[in-house]
Amino acid sequence: MRRPIYQEHGKTYQAANCALLVQAPARGRVQLTALARGQYPGKKLDRRALPGVKTVGFWDAHCAQDWGLDWHHNEGIELTFLERGGIAYAVDNRRCRLRPDDLTVARPWQRHRVGDPNIGAGRLHWLILDVGVRRPHQPWQWPSWLVLTEKDLRELTDGLRKNERPVWRATPEIRHCFQRIAAAVETDRAGSNISRLAVLLNDLLVLVLEMFRQQQIKLDASLASTGRTVELFWADLRKNLDHLATAWTVESMARQCGLGVTHFIHYSKQLTNTTPILHLNQCRLEAAARMLKANPQRSVLEVTMACGFNSSQYFATLFRRQFGKTPRDYRQG
Repeated sequence: MRRPIYQEHGKTYQAANCALLVQAPARGRVQLTALARGQYPGKKLDRRALPGVKTVGFWDAHCAQDWGLDWHHNEGIELTFLERGGIAYAVDNRRCRLRPDDLTVARPWQRHRVGDPNIGAGRLHWLILDVGVRRPHQPWQWPSWLVLTEKDLRELTDGLRKNERPVWRATPEIRHCFQRIAAAVETDRAGSNISRLAVLLNDLLVLVLEMFRQQQIKLDASLASTGRTVELFWADLRKNLDHLATAWTVESMARQCGLGVTHFIHYSKQLTNTTPILHLNQCRLEAAARMLKANPQRSVLEVTMACGFNSSQYFATLFRRQFGKTPRDYRQG
């Protein structure tokens, strides 16, 4: 069976570190109840049942755990709801501690973590629904079993795409809906509750839409734009040395963003005012300058290779052009 993954800039993230979720219940550390597909733990959904649902269920941890879910991406939109307890949670660079009745939303392009590094006691519900996207600019494809009107679905999509607020205070109706979903998952026998779950999941999405309306969320169209996809690509390279050192070509960078070369070059120039390759070299040179100062024990050659340059002479030429000094003089001065 193909293991669902999210490929980001040369590094592969599992949709979640599900091995830990499998092991914890086996050791009696947590109760986990779910219906799932692929590598997600739980009773397996029939391939025809609720297309798009990757996993739906809950865990109930009565004490602090010795595991957590490290940084990962999911294949779809993820909604989690904390019914009881407290759990550390992070999305991108934002960290918080979830309280009872907190609802989280993570988009497929948002790296997130549950636990710091381990989870605490708590009862956490979730739904991961694949809407056919991995990047901000791609059009969402909702499954056919949803009964929301076209207008409501468009409004819900906008609320999820054009607002990246990660944590919300759920309404009592959302809490009750997650509880009913958990009961349906727990009592399902070979698909006996699929119809009930379809109704409840529709209800949940309607309630999320109503929550958005009540809180009058502000939408930012740029968050769902092609430019946003390219912006996230460059931001990730700047903060992740392993990704920065990948042997990129313009074609592979465009492909990673799900774009044609011409569009990728256009949006990169809008953001950086230079060509992709020149900007890539600038990012690498800035990383090398930081490394030369922070790691004096590493040789210039090691820094060269670590930052993605294959030729020390080429690196030295570019470095002097950028900073007015050789790498060795820069380190010393």
